[in-house]
Amino acid sequence: MDSLLIPGLILVLVATGVLLAIRAWNHRGEHPRPAPLPQPDPDTGELARASAAKLNQEQHRRLYALIAQGQAMAAIKVYLEATGEGLRASRDAVAALAAHPQPFRAPEAPPAAAPDDDDVPQRFSYRYRAIASKGDVTREVSSNMLNDEIYGRIRTLAKSGDTEAAATALTRHSDISMKQAREFIALLED
Repeated sequence: MDSLLIPGLILVLVATGVLLAIRAWNHRGEHPRPAPLPQPDPDTGELARASAAKLNQEQHRRLYALIAQGQAMAAIKVYLEATGEGLRASRDAVAALAAHPQPFRAPEAPPAAAPDDDDVPQRFSYRYRAIASKGDVTREVSSNMLNDEIYGRIRTLAKSGDTEAAATALTRHSDISMKQAREFIALLED
C-alpha cells in the first residue's frame, strides 16, 4: 500500500494542477477583452503629404534627421512646435511621415496678379505736367511716367479722401518725395 501512496499523491497533485489551470483559463474568458488598437488609416500617404506641406525646409530637414536617428519623441516635439497642432495629431503626422517619406517641396507661390498701370510705372516719350493750386500756393509735378489717365486716378483718390494712396501713386509715377507729393495732393482735395 505504501508503494501506491506516492504515485496516488502525484496523481492527485497533477489533477489539482490541471483543474486550477482550467479554472484560470475559464476565469480569463469571463473578463472583457480589451478592444483592439485602432489600425492606422490606410491612406497615411495623404496624411504624410499634408503634414510635410506644413513644414519649412529647416523643420523638414530636422524632423527627418530625428526620424532617421530613431528619436520619435523629439521628432513629434519638432512637428508640434512647427505646426502648433495637438500631441495626438503630431504623433500621427510623424508616424505617417516615417512610413511614407516625403521630399521637401517649397510652397507654391500664388499666381501673380496682372500688374496695374499704377504698379509698374511706364516711361512715356513726353513729359507730363500736372499743376495744382489753391489761393497763392501753386505746385507742379513734371514727369515722363505720368499721363492723363494716371493723373486722373490720382485726382480721384485725392478727392475721395484717400490722400495717402494718392500721394503714394504720385511718388511712384514721378521723381518727387513723399512730403512733396502730400503737399501737391493737399491742393487737389477740394
